[in-house]
Amino acid sequence: MQIILDLVDDEYVDISTKNDEVPSAALEQLQIEKSSKYLEFVSTYIDSISETLRPVNLKIHDNPELNYEEFIAHETLTKFMRSRKGWKVTPAAYGIPTAFIAEYDSGKKGPVISFNAEYDALKGIGHSCGHNLIATCSLAGALAAGEAMTQFSIPGKIILYGTPAEEGGGGKIQLLEAGAYSDHKVDINLISHPGKVADCALMSTNAYVSFKVEYFGKEAHAAAAPWEGINALDALITAYNALSVLRQQTMPGDIIQGHITDGGAAPNIIHAYAAGIFVTRALSKQRLQVLRKKVNKCFEAGAEATGAKLKITEIMGYDDHVPNKALCKISRQVMNALGSDIPSPEMDLIRGATQASTDQGNISYAMPSVSLGFKIDSVEGPHNPGFAAAARTMEAHVAALRAGKALAVTGLEALTDEKLLMAAKEEFNDMLKGLNKV
Repeated sequence: MQIILDLVDDEYVDISTKNDEVPSAALEQLQIEKSSKYLEFVSTYIDSISETLRPVNLKIHDNPELNYEEFIAHETLTKFMRSRKGWKVTPAAYGIPTAFIAEYDSGKKGPVISFNAEYDALKGIGHSCGHNLIATCSLAGALAAGEAMTQFSIPGKIILYGTPAEEGGGGKIQLLEAGAYSDHKVDINLISHPGKVADCALMSTNAYVSFKVEYFGKEAHAAAAPWEGINALDALITAYNALSVLRQQTMPGDIIQGHITDGGAAPNIIHAYAAGIFVTRALSKQRLQVLRKKVNKCFEAGAEATGAKLKITEIMGYDDHVPNKALCKISRQVMNALGSDIPSPEMDLIRGATQASTDQGNISYAMPSVSLGFKIDSVEGPHNPGFAAAARTMEAHVAALRAGKALAVTGLEALTDEKLLMAAKEEFNDMLKGLNKV
């Protein structure tokens, strides 16, 4: 049984159960022999290039670069892919200087399977989100899938996307909007993410939006004639306190965060300007819309109470990641065949849920998506310097390659099993139809 929690409706939480949906009988009748054949080939091939991939991994890790400034990583990855036989590489793809596209075309018409590579770092703490491992995993997976296409005469195409600026810059969103995926008629997309928790196939993330809030008031002498002023800081503090009150009645998964960036000029001046950066998160983008309306009312209340003028400027937003269960079933089987212990889908959904956010979420609303979670040995979790150190170890490199094997086999199964690919697309289309019913 699968437990369903509907947190979209503003009035109640609908908790129900239903049988674990299998979009196609093909999922229950997966040809284990064929999967094993691909796995053996993929595993052997990736192991054979591990030492070749290791310098690429370390080059990215040891040269951390921020949003849209990943020039070393971009050069390292594109140079490496140019050295691989059969791969066509487009640097600075779609006008984004640090994005790239690498294509492996069988020359025969078939599905298009894509992998996303990330390689940006965090300010001051380097690769503490392990994006060097994400790049390594996708690199290995794409290369293995391409090699298998030739070995087994599989029609179709493999595409590796270099996607910069995941840490708040929305590189994948820019590529989506520019047509990078639709122009190549991509059928599915595969990616991974390291963490300190157990492996998971059904990774889901929160939707989020960040925005700047500004209040404009009027200066006055704070002691001699405060009544002549309009206090913008009071407006912001009123709103901040209102958000604190709102949190008591938000739903599980709702998150409201913020900090004040401008709190006035001096104590003896009525503050004419105040500002802050705020973030809201929710389990789904539908629920986020509901939460955002409530949050906006808090800011409007600050303006109403003080007479200050309110301005809200959107900064960035990511959709929640919706894992494709049809494809994730293959990833789970392969990971477990490689020694993992990913549980049944019902438990995997719980294990794979995180309140963090990623622009891979937007990909999952554009096509069937897998975001495979894999564990590395680290005392600290992501976004901590300790995790950056752990992401450099050989053990982490091996873990990334294991995830790459799972993604490669998942892609190859989608290339060769028409029923599986159809099931993945039917599930995806059903998910989109469900949005229209909310």
